[in-house]
Amino acid sequence: QVQLVESGGGLVQAGGSLRLSCAASGRTFRSYFMGWFRQAPGKEREFVARITWSTGGTYYADSVKGRFTISRDNAKNTVYLQMNDLKPEDTAVYYCAASTVWSSIPTALHNWGQGTQVTVSS
Repeated sequence: QVQLVESGGGLVQAGGSLRLSCAASGRTFRSYFMGWFRQAPGKEREFVARITWSTGGTYYADSVKGRFTISRDNAKNTVYLQMNDLKPEDTAVYYCAASTVWSSIPTALHNWGQGTQVTVSS
């Protein structure tokens, strides 16, 4: 059973940085895709970034490209999302997801963490 636990959210001023962590357990994740999504109040959950665990290949939403970086630590079974130059529109609950078959459509994925709140003040 896949377990994902996010941490690292908080309150930050615009232009600041945060690093989110997603600790994964219950499987060997070498064959998995790991991703970050976010959901702002009143909006649908949206794709943010994805990493292929085996190769380290990454893919980003246009809205975060150049500001966010996804990475993984094999030894710690942890995926990170480094967020720089944060903007008020980045405010959302951020979720970690894991799947052996990737989709950027949230309803197609079945392994989720509980989420961590990120609030960016202007």
